[in-house]
Amino acid sequence: MIEILNLTELARARDTGALVGHILQTLRDRTTVGTNLLDIDRWTQALIVEAGAQSCYVDYAPSFGRGPFGHYICTSVNDAVLHGLPRDYLLADGDLLTLDLAVSLAGIAADSAVSFVVGRSRPRESVALISATERALSAGIAAAGPGARLGDVSHAIGSVLGAAGYPINTEFGGHGIGSTMHQDPHVLNTGRPGRGYTLRPGLLLALEPWVMADTDRLVTDADGWTLRSATGCRRTAHSEHTIAITDDGAEILTLPRA
Repeated sequence: MIEILNLTELARARDTGALVGHILQTLRDRTTVGTNLLDIDRWTQALIVEAGAQSCYVDYAPSFGRGPFGHYICTSVNDAVLHGLPRDYLLADGDLLTLDLAVSLAGIAADSAVSFVVGRSRPRESVALISATERALSAGIAAAGPGARLGDVSHAIGSVLGAAGYPINTEFGGHGIGSTMHQDPHVLNTGRPGRGYTLRPGLLLALEPWVMADTDRLVTDADGWTLRSATGCRRTAHSEHTIAITDDGAEILTLPRA
């Protein structure tokens, strides 16, 4: 189902998006060398409850996971790139951590992800991966607007990732979002311009370029959720924002309010 929000619903979406952005920024600021992934999950739960919002993850049980997820945030470390199940792990200096969060507030969901290096280390490969996904996300947002085609957005994202030399997986990508977390349309991280659904004002999209350093193949952990690079020894990164298509272009919803 492709859902088009009215102006009242769009106002609520802005509130949800700002909350997601605020929570992710708070978690990033708190996360240091020695932070336990389970503590990040507990902090997330507390922040969601304090805001009067609901987790989109804790009861989530799709066909591709061993559900329900049972946690409040995805914490993917190093060679893990998507759906990282929080576990008893202490972050080390130089770990590449991705936090992926979706919540619902007043009946509207928003979804965002951020990758960053923990501690003082700045490994070149990690920095390059993160930069590529952030630039691809910016390109996808710039290509979105009323009258644009879905393929325009996918092509913009894929052009940046491909130019950076990274293989692109098309099993998982962006998606529509609104009264539920995952909706049509599916947004591939590569595509052909001028093809696909025509974007309309009121449409929300979660754009999420992600890459693995040396492969496009994923393997699933024994936990039934965490998706890792099939090579197992290189880094990954993932950047995501929820945007709203408006009469004027694309509005990023998942930024914390000043």
